[in-house]
Amino acid sequence: MSNPAPSRQNPEQPWRTEGTPEDGARRPGGGRKMRRSWWALIAAAVLVFVLANLALSHFTEGNEPTISYTEFSRQVNDGNVTKIYSKGDAIQGQLRNAQPKPGGGTYTKFQTQRPSFAEDQLWQNLSRHHVTVTAKPVVQERSLLSNLLLSLLPMLILVGLWLFIARRVSSGLHGGGMLGRKAPPRPVELQPGTRRTTFQDVAGIDEVKGELDDVVDFLKHPDAYRRMGAKMPRGVLLSGPPGTGKTLLARAVAGEAGVPFFSASASEFIEMIVGVGASRVRELFAEARKVAPSIIFIDEIDTIGRARGGGASMGGHDEREQTLNQILTEMDGFSGAEGVVVIAATNRADILDPALTRPGRFDRVVQVAPPDRDGREAILRIHTREIPLAPDVDLAQVARTTPGMTGADLANLANEAALLAVRRRQDRVTRTDLSEALEKVQLGAERPLVMPEEERRRTAYHESGHALLGMLQPGADPVRKVTIVPRGRALGVTLSTPEADRYAYTEEYLRGRIIGALGGMAAEHVVYDVITTGSESDLEQVTNLARGMVARWGMSERVGRLSALPNDTQQTYGLAAAPQTLDVIEDEMRRIVDDCYEEACRKLREHRDQLDALAEALLVNETLEEAEAYRIAGVLRIRKDD
Repeated sequence: MSNPAPSRQNPEQPWRTEGTPEDGARRPGGGRKMRRSWWALIAAAVLVFVLANLALSHFTEGNEPTISYTEFSRQVNDGNVTKIYSKGDAIQGQLRNAQPKPGGGTYTKFQTQRPSFAEDQLWQNLSRHHVTVTAKPVVQERSLLSNLLLSLLPMLILVGLWLFIARRVSSGLHGGGMLGRKAPPRPVELQPGTRRTTFQDVAGIDEVKGELDDVVDFLKHPDAYRRMGAKMPRGVLLSGPPGTGKTLLARAVAGEAGVPFFSASASEFIEMIVGVGASRVRELFAEARKVAPSIIFIDEIDTIGRARGGGASMGGHDEREQTLNQILTEMDGFSGAEGVVVIAATNRADILDPALTRPGRFDRVVQVAPPDRDGREAILRIHTREIPLAPDVDLAQVARTTPGMTGADLANLANEAALLAVRRRQDRVTRTDLSEALEKVQLGAERPLVMPEEERRRTAYHESGHALLGMLQPGADPVRKVTIVPRGRALGVTLSTPEADRYAYTEEYLRGRIIGALGGMAAEHVVYDVITTGSESDLEQVTNLARGMVARWGMSERVGRLSALPNDTQQTYGLAAAPQTLDVIEDEMRRIVDDCYEEACRKLREHRDQLDALAEALLVNETLEEAEAYRIAGVLRIRKDD
């Protein structure tokens, strides 16, 4: 299986790196900036320390009032002094009864200063009034360590706050604002013993690998291309449906060439503050140039690469367009000799800005399509390398029954089969596990739903109508399984898959698809003369097929040989055709669907005995496999050479 991409150590860094050297993140002038920061920190610490000490001395002074010596002598004569402590001429004392302060309030502890010229026989006076002369200060003062800790505490708080603000401001300088990156990117190395992804981990898309071989060769031997005067394409755009392996291909190119790999999603460059994305793009390209030759991979580039000028340029539009403009500028700055190749992936190449796909930027567009039968078999072999398989497992047969599935779908299929084997306490994955995993992936998980007998019988006729029309219709896809066990949102499922991959469809085949999809509704109408809500998904499929036949594929004489609705995108943003043409399209769609529905009802009435037989068998067995379904319906199964 393919190796997982390394995670980002810093969540604020909008990209991941793989295979970069240790000094890839060094920046010139960083030492000078660091020294200036330390000097500023020391100056701030000294200032805070001085201010904290002044504040502490201010708050600690005045807790015990300083009284005049005359007042002290009067309190001694009145017998109101209980004890004193003297150090030199400084005296501290405590009163029996509190006395009022001149500024308000009262006090019991005090301090005073005895004049040097006083000759009042203080000792005799104290002894006469039984005043205790102590050896410890009456007013306890904090130690030097306590004062130091108390003075450092606010300093540490302020220094921490200063560092936080300084880092945010520094990240604003590098990342386009207070919401930018916090630090320069650090290289993320693969874990020891982890092998990088190469072309050995990619299967089913050999023609795409062939188009990327020259990129790998350029990254391995750039001097040979320079001597010949050849320049590598600055950008390669991988376009294809989700799950076809675009990201895996990009990583395999970097792993095959042995060069650093920078990976980011286009949405990770977008922030609320305008300018952050453009700054991140500049920094990403600067880092890639430092360790060139290297590869920059931008996933889902249509997030920021949509055609410009389609709406008001406010808020997020400004940020998206500035980020796109910066990517275009950076790619224009390539001379072709830096050894930096930009690879991007998208599912919607048709909506990208033309400036992005013109020669000189993403001048090579590679279509990554779902694999064919041989490709699916090769992909299954890769994803089952670490899964023990039973001898009865035939991956070629699995590949034949999975047309249209992508590499991600096949990986999920193999994993679901392994999970089933673990739950059943097996030591190998069997053919049954793969078959049930395929049903779960294609049809959905079984639901423990208890239906009333009448509704269960109607569901059996509904699925029998689908299956019987699929068997009788010439050129239709073979019926693989029929079940009335509820799966996902459906009360029953009829599975039909082609024997070989199809790349073009005839009008007869599409009409057959519509007739088969209407078979469930037609069966309910023929048997019960009712219409239920169970045909919702069938009608959606029928509508899409009829619209395509009339408005996109030129299968209507009235509309003609034109594409009136080229794609679904134009229907979202406005009318793609004149109102009169849209009316004609609607009429033709209704005509095709009505004709197909009448034919479906007619065939079911003509083959009512076979319909009843299939329905009764479903009520008894709940699930019919391919061979058994054809046998009960009495239809000869004609196998084509694939």
